[in-house]
Amino acid sequence: MRETELRRLIVEEFLGFIEDPRVERTRKHPLETILVISVLAVICGADSFVAIEAYAREKQDWLASFLDVSGGVPSHDTIGRLFAALNPVEVMQAFQRWTSAMATASREKLIAIDGKTLRRSFKHAGDNSFVHMVSAWSASNGVVLGQVKTDEKSNEVTAIPALLDLIDVKRALVTIDAAGTQTAIAAKIVDKGGDYLLAVKGNQPTLHDAIVEHFESCGSGYASFDFFETHNHAHGRDEVRRAWISHAIAEIDTADRWPNLATLIRIESIRTVNGVQSREDRYYISSRTALSAKNALAAVRGHWGIENSLHWVLDVAFREDDSRVRADNAAANFSAVRQLALGLLKQRTETKVGIKIRRQRAGWNNTFLLRVVGLNVGN
Repeated sequence: MRETELRRLIVEEFLGFIEDPRVERTRKHPLETILVISVLAVICGADSFVAIEAYAREKQDWLASFLDVSGGVPSHDTIGRLFAALNPVEVMQAFQRWTSAMATASREKLIAIDGKTLRRSFKHAGDNSFVHMVSAWSASNGVVLGQVKTDEKSNEVTAIPALLDLIDVKRALVTIDAAGTQTAIAAKIVDKGGDYLLAVKGNQPTLHDAIVEHFESCGSGYASFDFFETHNHAHGRDEVRRAWISHAIAEIDTADRWPNLATLIRIESIRTVNGVQSREDRYYISSRTALSAKNALAAVRGHWGIENSLHWVLDVAFREDDSRVRADNAAANFSAVRQLALGLLKQRTETKVGIKIRRQRAGWNNTFLLRVVGLNVGN
């Protein structure tokens, strides 16, 4: 029976490593039952614990064919309490195994790390105690590799090393925005066998000014750098992107502070919209010696994918910014379920519709849902 195979696949290979935090005498509903229902419900469109309960009630007969629902459908309060108590590291690692098993392998390993604030996760109206999640995104195959919760955006500096401890960056190029441009973070990436590409802005003023001066002082020698340029025209907007690479690390006084620093990068973007032109220069450092201007430009654009392909989709298709979940570990664990659902849905490349429609189709069609979670079943 395909549903029985679904239970075996999910529980034995992925969710069986999550420890049940509840006291045994209080366990009316098995851990696997709540977790499987929650994942399936979120894939099918549920965006809250109340919606998960409603999904389970509508699908109770089908769920009973492969899950233990002898205790009835778990209430939204029961689901919420469990999510608050679950270890988010165990949840994230279990989900990482799941998406990794589904994702298509890629020769290019680009990992983008960035943070996202859950806008309605405040404790009280008017306060600023939002939940902030820092995620590692595989730009190559569109899945989340890991995430860490912080209470304030400024804590990204401490959250990123903790996230790096949880993921494999060997032979990867790790891109991080300026908030994570710290020598300790660069050292951790290098120590784990990866390379970094870090944005340099005003939070590293000495390094930033030195790189700007280096590129501006090149004069006629500027053209001798490795160079690449792209042109794009779409929806009335023209955009030119240019990248220059320099390996003249010795000209940067503070270069020895940055582990294995090998490359200085300048990216220029010129946009023309309705006849109005704007220009922006951005600067980066990298430990990858063989980084070309073409690959650097692609990596910087790939980093933006965490905004366009993860954060934006979570907000639009999963309404993440509307979520009020925040108790204990609940926000981190519910965010992990959303990211798992998104990663699994993205693998269904045989359908060209968007994520929102794929969620609806999974809710309408159990066969399609089984394919989303990894079973090779018919249309």
